[in-house]
Amino acid sequence: MPASPKESVRNPRVHDQRELGGSISPIEKPSLRGRFAPSPSGPLHFGSLVAAVGSYLVARYYGAEWQVRIEDIDPPREVEGATDTILRQLEAFGLHWDGPIIYQSENIPRFKDILEWLKAEGLLYACDCTRKKVNQLSDNGRYPNICQHKKLSFEGEVAWKLRHGDGDYSFFDQIQGNCTFDESLYREDFTVKRKDGLMAYQLAVVIDDIDAGIDHVVRGIDLLDSTPRQLRLYEVLEKPAPLWFHLPLAINNDGNKLSKQNHAPAIEAKNASVLLHQAIAFLGQKPPVSLRSEPPEIIIDWAIEHFQLETIPQQQQILYSES
Repeated sequence: MPASPKESVRNPRVHDQRELGGSISPIEKPSLRGRFAPSPSGPLHFGSLVAAVGSYLVARYYGAEWQVRIEDIDPPREVEGATDTILRQLEAFGLHWDGPIIYQSENIPRFKDILEWLKAEGLLYACDCTRKKVNQLSDNGRYPNICQHKKLSFEGEVAWKLRHGDGDYSFFDQIQGNCTFDESLYREDFTVKRKDGLMAYQLAVVIDDIDAGIDHVVRGIDLLDSTPRQLRLYEVLEKPAPLWFHLPLAINNDGNKLSKQNHAPAIEAKNASVLLHQAIAFLGQKPPVSLRSEPPEIIIDWAIEHFQLETIPQQQQILYSES
C-alpha cells in the first residue's frame, strides 16, 4: 500500500522541546533552517524589509540556513516582474539566501494530494457561505462552522474547510512570549482551499515549511492569529511545529501598517545602507550611527555579531519615521 501524503512528508530537522521561556543557543540548535517568504504582489517596502532582516538575523546568528520562497499561488494579486524586483532588492541589501529560490506554485500538485488525503480522512467539508452571510451570523467575524453537517459536494464554487481540533493551540513565541487566543479561534473551522479553486495560505505555508525542513518561522505579528490554525495542520499531519518569532509591525502616521495595499513606497538600492540601519534599529538592536555610511554587507555582519533576541520589542506595532 503506498504511503499516505501525511506519511510521505519529508521529515524536517526536529528540535528538542524546551520549557516555555527557555532560550535558544547555537550549541542546542546547530542546524536550524529559516526562510523569508514574500508574495510577488509588488516590491519590498520598509515593513517587508524588517521581516526579511529579522528572519535573516535570527537564522545567521544561530548558524542556520536562510531560504527564500516566493509565495506565488494567488495570481490575481501578483504583479508582473515583482519576483525579479524582490530578489534584486534582497541582494542589494546584503541578504543572500542559501540554495535555490523556492517557488510555491511548483508545489501545487503536492497541496492537492494533501487535500485529497484530508478529505478521505473525513477532516474536510465543503462550504458555500458568503462573507456577508458569515458576518450576519457571527458577532466576531469568525466562521461559525455553518456547513459542517450539510454534506455539500466538493465540486463547484465551494470552499474546503478543515475541521477544528479539540486541543489547546496556544503557544510560546520567542519574542512575544505566551500567546493565547479567544476560544472561538481554536474552535473555528478554516479554509484550506478557496472558493475560486486556489490553495489557501494556511495549507500551503505549512506544507512548504514541513517539506523544506523549516524549524523556525520569523514573520510579522499580523500573522500571529494564523499560528493556531497552522498548529492544527501540524497536528493532523503529525509533524512537529517550528519555533515562532513574531516581529512588531511598522506603521505610518495614520496608524496603518506599511503594506503594499497601503501603497508603502518601495525600498531603493541607492538608500540600502540607511534603510538597513533603520531596519536593524527598528528591531531593537543598536547599530552605531557610523554604520550608515558603510556597505550593506558590513552593516549585516555587524548586526549578526551583535544580535540580541531579547532586545526586539515585545510590541504589536511601532511608528516608522524615515528620519
